[in-house]
Amino acid sequence: MGLLYILLLVLVVGSAVYCILVIEAARRYRHRMFPAFAAAPVVPISVLKPLRGIEEGLAENLRSFLAQDYPSFEVLFGVDEPDDPALEVAMAVSREFPHVACRCLVTGTPSYRNPKVYSLERLVAAARYDLLVMSDSDIRVGPDLLRVIAAEFADQNLGLVTCPYRAVSGNSFWSRLEAIGINTEFIAGVLVARLIEGMKFAVGPTIVIRKKVLESIGGLQRVKDYYIDDFLLGKFAAEHGFGVELSAYVIEHHIGAQGFLDNLRHRVMWLRGTRRSRPKGYFGQIFTYTLPLALLLLILKPALWLLCISAILLRFVSAWAVAVYVLRDPLTSRSWHLLPLEDLLSWFFWLAALFGNTILWRGRRFALLPDGRFQPLERESAG
Repeated sequence: MGLLYILLLVLVVGSAVYCILVIEAARRYRHRMFPAFAAAPVVPISVLKPLRGIEEGLAENLRSFLAQDYPSFEVLFGVDEPDDPALEVAMAVSREFPHVACRCLVTGTPSYRNPKVYSLERLVAAARYDLLVMSDSDIRVGPDLLRVIAAEFADQNLGLVTCPYRAVSGNSFWSRLEAIGINTEFIAGVLVARLIEGMKFAVGPTIVIRKKVLESIGGLQRVKDYYIDDFLLGKFAAEHGFGVELSAYVIEHHIGAQGFLDNLRHRVMWLRGTRRSRPKGYFGQIFTYTLPLALLLLILKPALWLLCISAILLRFVSAWAVAVYVLRDPLTSRSWHLLPLEDLLSWFFWLAALFGNTILWRGRRFALLPDGRFQPLERESAG
């Protein structure tokens, strides 16, 4: 009991310190979100969008990239097969913007374990310009994205930019909880990492990279067998001496609607991938679970109620600093009462991800290897 008490005390104090770091990280990031874009030079930009299947809001997501208020850009959509229904959607949306240079490409059956990386590699080869915006199909942006990106890349030392994102939920309770978690927990971790050591990684929904930088780090082929490929692109760019930064532009990540079981599988699968790819980061997440840790300590030592309540209040303030002050998230603003439930569920998912090294992705089961790579298993294999 004594050892458990000491462990919980250390974790609660550590999580309170972490919350203070989140608040400071949010303040510093917010301070740099307003660079002068008006005088930024115009550089041509290639926007690359790998697609697969129909998802909620796909047409509107794609439309937001074609509706950019920017004078020189192209958009390349890529599908694996010509019968993919996403191709028809992309072609229909592109016809709404005859003034935009837009191409829809069939990239072929992926030969890489990570099919998105294969599709992106084909799109990179077809891109006309050096500055590449690689963005997932569930991302939606405003018309000023490319102007902000061009302004940031006026810094010639910058090689890669990764965009923070505001999760937008689908029409389900579990999706709303996940969006609140992303907007108060995941992005907080990104901001703290930036504060402590600078950006030495990337987050996946939208990454901007110079083509020459991509070639210098070995191209997309270098991450073709990895589950969390986005993190590694930023890591490799930083290791090669290129500047990596968190963009001032906050994109929208539309995560869709899921029931409880599908949401559980998805979140545990992602955490398993984090544990195998970035074990230090995964185990360090224990300090982000302020609420469950403080409640456990309070049950064990009620006399420490002031410490526990203070830690929980810091968690709420840090959540506000990220979700409202930085991300301008309306969901979290109106649903603060769901934050304790999300924190408890997130902790449960984190504990569940301690066990097992397999994931189910696109209908196939894969084994996650210790170095972050993944390999397919037989369909009938146990999970």
